[in-house]
Amino acid sequence: MARKVIITCAVTGAIHTPSMSPALPVSPEEIIEAAVGAAEAGAAIIHLHARHADGRPDQSAKGFARFLPVIKQRTDAVLNLTTGGAPYMTVAERVKPARDFAPEVASLNMGSMNFGLFPMLGRFTEFRHDWEAQHLGNRDIVFRNSYQDIEFVLDTLAETGTRFEFECYDTSHLYNLAYFLDAGKVKAPLFVQTVFGLMGGIGAHPEDVQHMKRTADRLFGKDYVWSVLGAGRHQLPIAAMSAAMGGNIRVGLEDSLWSGPGRMAQSNAEQVTQARRILEGLGLEVATPDEARAMLALKGGDRVNF
Repeated sequence: MARKVIITCAVTGAIHTPSMSPALPVSPEEIIEAAVGAAEAGAAIIHLHARHADGRPDQSAKGFARFLPVIKQRTDAVLNLTTGGAPYMTVAERVKPARDFAPEVASLNMGSMNFGLFPMLGRFTEFRHDWEAQHLGNRDIVFRNSYQDIEFVLDTLAETGTRFEFECYDTSHLYNLAYFLDAGKVKAPLFVQTVFGLMGGIGAHPEDVQHMKRTADRLFGKDYVWSVLGAGRHQLPIAAMSAAMGGNIRVGLEDSLWSGPGRMAQSNAEQVTQARRILEGLGLEVATPDEARAMLALKGGDRVNF
């Protein structure tokens, strides 16, 4: 039997701004269509952020309530809510939507890091909203995810049955996750999302990918499910590496606005379709939402609060 591979699609995020791409979903209606389109293209998991009308990140429960029930009605995909929000938010703000809605999966950043978006200003120079250039140009961002913050999220969601997409931007984040596993604060199977190519985290060289995989293998053995996220132009090359190395993949306009050299993606579904072609070209099969649920030991879509 062909190996099943989970495709996650992160449809909007909190990094890119509306002026950077007309395909970036901002309104609830756009986020709904993006999520449904990605699921129809083959994404088993949809990773979700909310935005205000001008595109700024919105980590209110009200913001998520505008689209979560509709997406659930229109697709069987696993819905994954961010607890990352944006770097300037407190951890209490960031965890609130997941606390209120008890999704099957929530993201959890596994360590603090410098966070540099300012190189994007070399390519994007015209903006419709005043906040966009300031957001991208800030050279003083430290994305705080202290041990106290991580434990706060784990404790807050402990009774909800929500499991985690553990986002690891560098080798130390894998060791942080190993600490929480040894302490009994998290349990296998761990869904480990290794992130490559974002300024402030590990690079996107093939040796970086191999190093993170080797380290995770040594720390977690058979107790984890590995996935990769390549930022920007690295999205599809790193997806192909992961697929060839036995891993799963994440794509989406949160992580990259591109579909190829010099070509901006027209939709999240386009990126999912490209990822699916890579998998099928390697003789692999795309996991369905229920297959992803089984692989990650999720509670099921009937046990969420939306």
